[in-house]
Amino acid sequence: MKIIHFADLHLGVENYGRIDPATGLSTRLNDFLAVFDELVDYALKNKVDLVLFCGDAYKSREPTQTQQREFARRINRLATAGIPVILLTGNHDLPNAIGRATATEIFDTLAVKNVYVANKPETYKISTADGMVQVVAIPWLRRSTLLAGEDTKNLSLEQLNQRLQDAIAAAISNKANELDPALPAVLTAHVSVGSAKAGSESMMSIGQEPILLLSSVALPAFDYVALGHIHKQQVLNENPPVVYAGSLERVDFGEEDDAKGFYVVDITAGKNSKRKISYKFHPVHARRFLTVKVDLKGEEPDPTATVLDAIKSQQESVKDAIVRLNISLPSSLEGQLRNNDIKDALKDTQNFTIARDVQRESRTRPGARPAEEITPFEALKEYLDTQSISEERKKTLLEYGEKLIKDREF
Repeated sequence: MKIIHFADLHLGVENYGRIDPATGLSTRLNDFLAVFDELVDYALKNKVDLVLFCGDAYKSREPTQTQQREFARRINRLATAGIPVILLTGNHDLPNAIGRATATEIFDTLAVKNVYVANKPETYKISTADGMVQVVAIPWLRRSTLLAGEDTKNLSLEQLNQRLQDAIAAAISNKANELDPALPAVLTAHVSVGSAKAGSESMMSIGQEPILLLSSVALPAFDYVALGHIHKQQVLNENPPVVYAGSLERVDFGEEDDAKGFYVVDITAGKNSKRKISYKFHPVHARRFLTVKVDLKGEEPDPTATVLDAIKSQQESVKDAIVRLNISLPSSLEGQLRNNDIKDALKDTQNFTIARDVQRESRTRPGARPAEEITPFEALKEYLDTQSISEERKKTLLEYGEKLIKDREF
């Protein structure tokens, strides 16, 4: 039995993009759809038995019609080829209010064949081309779903999270105890596990969240544990394998060095009814993010040439990448950079930003503190002391100056 495990697609992330004149869509949306197509093509070519999507189809809880259409097209390619697909609800797929539909609920409403939408803890027995498999699905759960009782009203946020962690762990344990040991079993969950290394989703998460212990998910009843929510691809446990697939495409520079792709899991029959599990990460052609750092010194004869050399040294990596050029330089060189030449050197990138970190020298006077350490009022007083004006006028000017400074600060 061959299973694909992926997560955190986040269609709708369009930072560092521009409008593609050929499609009218953001170039970043095209990036995310391209890697999704790689996954679908692999599944069809290799006759995969099951696809597990572990949550967060979209960036927004209210995706656009175009984003929903493009997601549905690719899910439909899998389903019509006879490949069952489980769509787990992630925190970004939940609506803003109870009673509204989730972002993936339409598949359930239309009863799309071979597509299972997991909005609540549930066990699915799915018939595949290579036999039956049990899938325990644990979507992202709202506090209100599990903690609606009167006894939770006066609890602190920390206590509520602990209650929620306990409830999720209990749900996983109860479902595990109900499994048929004669059949392969997989846990798929959109959760945070404490031992995982976080990625950029720590900034995308909405509010404080419950964090599970590894022991809550690494139960012997499962042959494989497929996780979503953490964007960094990683293996937390070997027996059973507890795996975060990570996000399918890079979201920002926090994921610059992270590999992006999906896992292919093979479950085969072994001796004495024991099953053998193997899993392999398949990278996709995610958009490259690249940081180019240039540290200019005061004695640079041609600071622009130094910057251009730094870009040229990474010419192959720069091409078609999303690039940020970080230039550190003394203030004496600030006016010597030829911006047009630098921008022209980055014309083959997908997108670029240029940031300057100007190092300014502290200005000191004999017997005085550096100017940067003096408050505006102190600076005004020292300036007036150097002027040939009467003490009475100086006092009046200081009073007005103090009032203006305080008004400005307010």
